[in-house]
Amino acid sequence: MGSCGYQPGTPLYAPPTYDAVVQMEYLDMVVNETLRLFPVAIRLERTCKKDVEINGVFIPKGSMVVIPTYALHHDPKYWTEPEEFRPERFSKKKDSIDPYIYTPFGTGPRNCIGMRFALMNMKLALIRVLQNFSFKPCKETQIPLKLDTQGLLQPEKPIVLKVDSRDGTLSGE
Repeated sequence: MGSCGYQPGTPLYAPPTYDAVVQMEYLDMVVNETLRLFPVAIRLERTCKKDVEINGVFIPKGSMVVIPTYALHHDPKYWTEPEEFRPERFSKKKDSIDPYIYTPFGTGPRNCIGMRFALMNMKLALIRVLQNFSFKPCKETQIPLKLDTQGLLQPEKPIVLKVDSRDGTLSGE
């Protein structure tokens, strides 16, 4: 047995199955809250295909309509303490979350076709990485994280962490 109780071959360290991943409710909440706080696209853009009036606002055909995803995901009107990481927002009561406010993959008939694939891949990657490594901040870690919100959301500086192998064979910063 390695450090931190690592025991290769035990169910805790087995490759995850689809059924096991689907049952990981807290992982689902963590991924959703991460996408709320840090959406990949800070805005969604659509071209209006026909003249339309919405809530008294006329939008002519050909106009670019911009949905500010990042702003909606951080608006205190819709989220209690929006800058706090709270996965519990996406617990069983997540059905109360407006699908037009939480839009990491867009919404409606033109939402991201790869959404389910992307979510499953994020979860599988997290599971496998966390099964094998632990992460800790170090002196170079920028706390709090500062973001560049021009275009795609990304950190202003690289994220630097101390990484330890759970089986004790690798260690590094």
